[in-house]
Amino acid sequence: MSSSESATAPTTETSAVLATARRAREAAAALAPVERRTKDAALLAIADALVARSAEIVAANADDVARARANGTAESTVDRLTLTEERVAAIASDVRDVVGLPDPVGEVVRGSTLPNGLELRQVRVPLGVVGIIYEARPNVTVDAAALCLKSGNAVLLRGSSSAYASNTALVAVLRDAIASVGVPADAIQLVPGESRDSVNELMRARGLVDVLIPRGGASLIRTVVEGSVVPVIETGVGNCHVYVDADADVATAVEILVNSKAQRVSVCNSAETLLVHADIADAFVPAALAALKDAGVTVHGDAATQKFSPDVVPATDADWDTEYLSYDIAAAVVDSLDDAVAHIRRHSSGHTEAIVTTSQAAARRFVHLVDSTAVMVNASTRFTDGGEFGFGAEIGISTQKLHARGPMGLPELTSTKYVVTGDGHVRG
Repeated sequence: MSSSESATAPTTETSAVLATARRAREAAAALAPVERRTKDAALLAIADALVARSAEIVAANADDVARARANGTAESTVDRLTLTEERVAAIASDVRDVVGLPDPVGEVVRGSTLPNGLELRQVRVPLGVVGIIYEARPNVTVDAAALCLKSGNAVLLRGSSSAYASNTALVAVLRDAIASVGVPADAIQLVPGESRDSVNELMRARGLVDVLIPRGGASLIRTVVEGSVVPVIETGVGNCHVYVDADADVATAVEILVNSKAQRVSVCNSAETLLVHADIADAFVPAALAALKDAGVTVHGDAATQKFSPDVVPATDADWDTEYLSYDIAAAVVDSLDDAVAHIRRHSSGHTEAIVTTSQAAARRFVHLVDSTAVMVNASTRFTDGGEFGFGAEIGISTQKLHARGPMGLPELTSTKYVVTGDGHVRG
């Protein structure tokens, strides 16, 4: 959802959103009992169709790219928007990877025979209708559709207006592909409209849409979380910290820090703040500043950090709460591990925090005290990722505690229900 989207829209647009959601609800009911082999066949049909129709997709995408450049869009954003035949082939390959993942639907989470003889099973079932609201990344259109299909969910896709032509072409390909193997085409739908009203209507479609998942920047996520009456799984924003403990190995800490910050800066699991124990600051900070400078990173530091280099930019209060997504990092020297934890509690977005230390006691205390989605011990923050965790693919990283937390793979796109089997049992 871009700032250029209109604040008003005709009634026909919002009516179309509700009609789309109703069709998704019917498709979800039809999709829920579909066997894995049929869902996998649909996914393979999607992958083949993406490759076969890549020229059509790239042509539609070229319209979006041209419009973005004409509007003065930053080249980094244009790059994320751009599809080439090679990128479409890579997206198709990712869909084929989903085929190999276990189907969570029907999995027995727990079961037992009760003392009265009733057989109790808790089994995984699809969430139903999943709405995805996201920004200018057309690959998300296919990723989200594939994951929702595999987990038995119908999906409503609301990308940004800047990618509307691309998403329209992609969804047409996806719908044709799944229909060819007997899966309802309405299991994958693009939310109609390009104005904010279509987003607002989606957020009000309680009873038709079971859950919304926003993917994008802080503003988009906040808008959906604060404005939706449909349940929301909050994802993404990552103000991640690396804490270098008094007992850290300097070389190891420098390597982890640089990887956490600079391996890829525009992602939610990159480090945005460095905290250093005062007892190791003299040995560690000069080495860290040199390594960060070599990596092209600008350091926004407190007074204790500034004394080590004139290149350090004085940090402001806002720096501690900033998800830079750029070659910038905030840095502070703290007096103790507990002070580091207190800083994290004040400023973290609850995504990922790391401690570098040779002390098992320090590591245990940090793990116990830090309340974030992931806590890394002597490892880069960049590992908080569904693929790196061995989940295969992910639909996002949840930074809340309900219904899912952390990288969301296929199991996190399901709920559960209880199946109780008796033999004429009645309650006395």
